[in-house]
Amino acid sequence: MGEPELMRYRVTHITKFDAAERVAIGMNHVYLTPRTTPFQTCEHSRLITRPPATTSDRRTDYYGNIAYFLSFERGYDHLEIRATSRVEVHARQMPALTDSLPWDQIVSDIGREPCPFDFQVREMQAASPRVNDYDESVLKYAKRFFPEGRPVLVCLADLLKNFSEDFTFDPHATTVNTPTDEVLVNKRGVCQDFSHLMIALCRAVELPARYVSGYLRTHPPKGKPRLRGADASHAWLSVFCGPLGWVDVDPTNNIFVSSDHITVAWGRDYSDVAPVKGVVIGSGSHALDVSVDVEPISDLGATREEAALLN
Repeated sequence: MGEPELMRYRVTHITKFDAAERVAIGMNHVYLTPRTTPFQTCEHSRLITRPPATTSDRRTDYYGNIAYFLSFERGYDHLEIRATSRVEVHARQMPALTDSLPWDQIVSDIGREPCPFDFQVREMQAASPRVNDYDESVLKYAKRFFPEGRPVLVCLADLLKNFSEDFTFDPHATTVNTPTDEVLVNKRGVCQDFSHLMIALCRAVELPARYVSGYLRTHPPKGKPRLRGADASHAWLSVFCGPLGWVDVDPTNNIFVSSDHITVAWGRDYSDVAPVKGVVIGSGSHALDVSVDVEPISDLGATREEAALLN
């Protein structure tokens, strides 16, 4: 049974920092507002903090993502950043895998002068801060999946199957700074690692690929209720497929992305679109707690609870 043609979600993302010693000044850069795309509409979003930010500036970045810059010049012992959104997501219609253009024809078309595509297509062929280790092992591994003349969607489907069969999801195997060649050797990691590695494999053969951050609707075990706050941020990638445009694939779950995924932001890699990052002036450590809830909405209007959260 396929995914529904249309899904509506209420998303709540709460990040809490508890400082061992008072923070004198803090500044944060936040990507928590879902994008509006051809497949998705962000109907409503709101970002609130406790304590209130001294200054808050909403901007659209180079890639079209919504970013907030927050400063806390009066300091804090505890900080909570709460983002709530209501999003409508449409299922994506995919052609037969064998009907897509050969991957090497797409790469050849991108290399033409003048380039028939926008600059960001070529930009996503290049190395980036977190995907920059194109050593011989990465290129050799990539060539297994990209033989000459093979349809690009067939290549991607084969790569997804490989991640499903040969890689193990292990939240303890890596850190945010683990390089992709190490993930390739150990074949263990989380969604960020698998996305970075698949980006590296695509870029190694000059096929443009970008990093996507967002959320994934999770399904509780049969007969069990949804656990509020038990969801998590998710990551996948988008690959440029010529006339098909950008096609999103999720190597962690061996699927082409559809209506279960909610896109927040995209960039070259994680460093461009980390959900929450920042700097503080102060001493001591801090504890971090993140809670995410992705709740399907069945009715056409907001519930009273939803209205209270969003207004």
